[in-house]
Amino acid sequence: MIKLGMFMMPLHPPGRALYETLQEDRETILLAEKLGYVEAFVGEHITDAAETVTSCVAFLASVAAQTKTIVLGTGTVNLPNAHPATVAAQIAMLDHMLQGRLIFGISPGGLVSDAEVFGNLEKNRNEMFVESINMILDIWANDPPYNLRGKHWSVTTEHTMIPEIGQGIIAKPYQKPHPPIVGTAVAPFSKGVTEMAKRGWTPISANFLLPKWVATHWPKYVDGREAIGAMPKPAEWRVAKSIFVADDERTAQEYGHGAHGPYAFYFGQLMRKLVGAGRGNLFKSDPNLPDSAITLDRLLDELVITGTVDQVVEQLLAFHEQVGNFGTLLYSCHDWVDPRLSKRSMELMATEVMPRLNRALA
Repeated sequence: MIKLGMFMMPLHPPGRALYETLQEDRETILLAEKLGYVEAFVGEHITDAAETVTSCVAFLASVAAQTKTIVLGTGTVNLPNAHPATVAAQIAMLDHMLQGRLIFGISPGGLVSDAEVFGNLEKNRNEMFVESINMILDIWANDPPYNLRGKHWSVTTEHTMIPEIGQGIIAKPYQKPHPPIVGTAVAPFSKGVTEMAKRGWTPISANFLLPKWVATHWPKYVDGREAIGAMPKPAEWRVAKSIFVADDERTAQEYGHGAHGPYAFYFGQLMRKLVGAGRGNLFKSDPNLPDSAITLDRLLDELVITGTVDQVVEQLLAFHEQVGNFGTLLYSCHDWVDPRLSKRSMELMATEVMPRLNRALA
């Protein structure tokens, strides 16, 4: 059976009041829990007026006390942008606040303006990512004063530690040895998926990747698990998808594929950011196609599933057949241009689409 979760970058039109978009995003998570979504991942970026969550840790902490069952995930903490000790301490704190309802999502970060503002634009951010997560895991696994030395960071409290009063000690997570770790997979034939699998981490395939490229992630995950003698399980694979469900086909097409709907805004933003950063290959079925072949209408048609309940179920079955079996479908949340329609889509997804989808797959 495929479980239903949600993934929120989130993206909102610049100019909307910040407090309004943050409240909308919080309301989305609370609604998801009410409807039975099992997980909710929230992203972060620092230098983006459209993506208004600047710290996914802080944002998830803001809904921790209002949620009871839904598992919350950082989606993702961009590790090169913070000191490993900061991340280790904050994730441990959030894990205790949630009493274990936390998944630790990590990545090197994909927004180039974030890299620039932190002075990392010309640095090897993948190298920084690996060094950071290794230090975080070492902090959690060992006792102070730590004495960790790397190329980019150092972690120690050996000169200032006063153990009898607790000074110099970084908290360990609630979950032992640490929260489950996931990473986002955005590249076709991602080598990162294999490396994640070797370390016991699980992948989330991005919602803005063409289905033919999503399908390349599972074999890479199998390679990594088998390399360490572990059995790969489809239940460990999460796949994100942009979906809009409506009560009638006309509304579905206008809101899901129309020029003034939230999905058009979202993919228009991604086109500028990813193609501009030299990652237009994510949107091409043929890597030899020029970037000029990438159009908004084409992306909406290829990457957004929209329609009535029956139509969405049919499209999800076709998507499942193309990419293979996976464990959790992450419904990608977008701006509530029309709150009534956005909430109704989430409701139909949980109460109508998923039961029919799982019955068909069974």
